[in-house]
Amino acid sequence: MVCLDIDLPDNNPIQLMKKYFTVFFAFILFQAQAQSVSNYLEKIRNNPSKLTAFFSQMPKGGDLHHHYSGSVYAESFIDYIVKNNYFINRETLAIAEKKPAEDKEWSKLGSLKKEGQLDDYKFRLLKKWSVKDYNNVSIPSDKQFFETFPSFDVASEKNIDSGLLEIKNRAVKEHVSYIETMLGSIKCAPINDLSLQFDPKFHTVLQQKDEQYCQALLDTLYGKLMEKNIFSCADNFSENTINKLHHAMHLDDDSFIMRYQTYTVRTLEASEVFKRLLLAFDAASKNPLIVGVNILSPENNEVAMRDYWLHMQMFRYCHKKYPSVKYTMHAGELTLGLVKPEELTWHISSAVYDAGASRIGHGVDIPYEANSYALMNYMKEKGIAVEINLFSNEFILKVKGDRHPVTLYKEFNVPIVISSDDAGVLRTNLTEQYVLLASRYPEFTYNDIKKIIYNSINYSFIKEPAVKTKLLAKLDRDFTAFEKLIINTPQKKN
Repeated sequence: MVCLDIDLPDNNPIQLMKKYFTVFFAFILFQAQAQSVSNYLEKIRNNPSKLTAFFSQMPKGGDLHHHYSGSVYAESFIDYIVKNNYFINRETLAIAEKKPAEDKEWSKLGSLKKEGQLDDYKFRLLKKWSVKDYNNVSIPSDKQFFETFPSFDVASEKNIDSGLLEIKNRAVKEHVSYIETMLGSIKCAPINDLSLQFDPKFHTVLQQKDEQYCQALLDTLYGKLMEKNIFSCADNFSENTINKLHHAMHLDDDSFIMRYQTYTVRTLEASEVFKRLLLAFDAASKNPLIVGVNILSPENNEVAMRDYWLHMQMFRYCHKKYPSVKYTMHAGELTLGLVKPEELTWHISSAVYDAGASRIGHGVDIPYEANSYALMNYMKEKGIAVEINLFSNEFILKVKGDRHPVTLYKEFNVPIVISSDDAGVLRTNLTEQYVLLASRYPEFTYNDIKKIIYNSINYSFIKEPAVKTKLLAKLDRDFTAFEKLIINTPQKKN
């Protein structure tokens, strides 16, 4: 029998039928492939090594809650200070480029090497600059975590180029195609005169909780800051820190994209917090590489707790000035015992309702929030994603397993993204977060996890539509290849 291959017009019924069946069978094949992978995941849920192998090879999309300095492993910072022969205080392990005057405890790292003591000091620094070998006794876990950052600032701020390359290279090997990292807070000249004038007024506002008066006061301070031409600091940060670094390092390519958040620091006094927040919004409004704004530092800090309502009002004000700028914030990184119970009832809702956040970082205290069900329904309806950081919450807050609200967010269909937070300090990676998710929470099926990974691109703050489209298309291709790999690899029975 001879078959004739005849070209038929696209509107020919036979041609349309062929196209229909091609799409139909492709869909059936796709569904069968995904189901097979899903079945395998269910078989290995209780085997951490098999889960690690599985998630190591799985495409993970993006990491949206990511701190630059906390994501570089301490070994890299230590190598930097040793290479540049910095000074170290033999007692406190403080590091300095230049020896402080009249202090006998300071030595060059090169001198320690000659004395045969360098390896011991490097190991001590590793434990001081990360959570390695933390014993759960000598210091509270949250204190251990947050005190690492000022300790290695001298290295992280001088070594950003190689730090970003380390983050990129590790991400590519881990099948992470996008990182939205919190790189730095924009510093500018002190505004001591304005602080003396406005900070007492802000303290009065806090007592009254008068939103209208607060917004008017912020507007007055905005005018005074404009007179000081502070936005030149934002332009300088945008050009000389972001643009130069990003393009010089060739961070964007076919396998990986990086974008940046800048932020204010919530432990400073009110006028300085507002100044840095304005600079962050201004820079993000002008530079496509700076995609969002955040607020950092321990949420349970005395100043941060006292001024939390005020900070939300500042975000509200800046949003009116810069309506196109996206912002997320650390909110609800609290738990019972860390603060008074009544302080657990309103931080996330204030970030969502008052400040208008586009995403929430951590969100751990959601079960304690007043009207939490209504809040989560609102987050679902408005597409406000929550950035879940499982190991970070376990180490800092001691919240894990059934105490963690990740399944509560899932029950209310709040968009979820899984992030690493500070992988270097915490000695972890993004793969480990998915291992924890799959092993601890069987409610999350393979399809749920896959949706979370797509969320990491869909809920990113990427400004260029073409870049987001490119990353989603890459994710499609990578998942097709990953699922074929799982299906075509002979699996032994558990």
